Parts: sequence; structure tokens; C-alpha cells
Amino acid sequence: MNVISLLTPKTNVAWLYEDWTIRQGLEKLRFHGYTAIPVLAKDGSYVGTVSEGDFLWCLLDQGSGDIQTQEKQPLRRVIRPGFNPAVRIDVALEELVERALRQSFIPVVDDRGAFVGIVTRQNIIKRLTVLNVEQPAAHM
Repeated sequence: MNVISLLTPKTNVAWLYEDWTIRQGLEKLRFHGYTAIPVLAKDGSYVGTVSEGDFLWCLLDQGSGDIQTQEKQPLRRVIRPGFNPAVRIDVALEELVERALRQSFIPVVDDRGAFVGIVTRQNIIKRLTVLNVEQPAAHM
């Protein structure tokens, strides 16, 4: 088992661009039904992840839930530095599993820092379950 076998590729993942507005980010998050979503720079590099809570705190800090205000505010204002850090595609499986204990998804980047997709906690659990069913004697 390796990162590639667990990866949901970028083409199958919703993401936001850092120069979008807060309103655009909220709308896409809601449309997909996510609680958190990756944020990319225009060059495709991973910038961070924003969560529902990040949006909520931003709205509370501004003291206004006015949607017109959110049409002018850049999404980069809500990104928390260091939240949901990415791993490289060649990350050790042990580190990936360790991250999955704390993160529902792990962003994956290539050696240039370009976002290539995500590994979800759910994919790891499913894959480990399949391995245990296929090789029960090896895990005893």
C-alpha cells in the first residue's frame, strides 16, 4: 500500500483558489457538502485548507454576516497558517496514517509543491480493511 493507491486525484477533488472571495468559498463548500476544502494558488500549489469554522470565525470577527460584504473579502483572509498541512507524494505510510488520526483528509503535493490530490481517512480505513480480509493470517 502506498500513497498513490490511496490518492483521490485533483480532478476528482473540489478546491478553492486563494484569490476567490469568501462568498465564493462558502458557496462551493455548501454545494459540495464539505466541512473543509483545500485552497490553491493560481499556479496549482497548495496554500492551505479552510473549514466551516474558519468561515464562521471570520464572519463573527467582522461582526457582519452580510453577504454583500463577503463578495469583496478575499478568501486568503480565512486561511489559518499550518492548518491541515500537505504531505509529499513520497511520504512514508506511517506518517500518512498518523496524519489521518488528526485530519479527515491529507492534501498531497508533488516535489514542486503542486497539489495532486488528497488521501482521506476513509480511503485508508477501507484499504486496511480490504488488506485484513485478503491476508488474515499475515496480521495475526
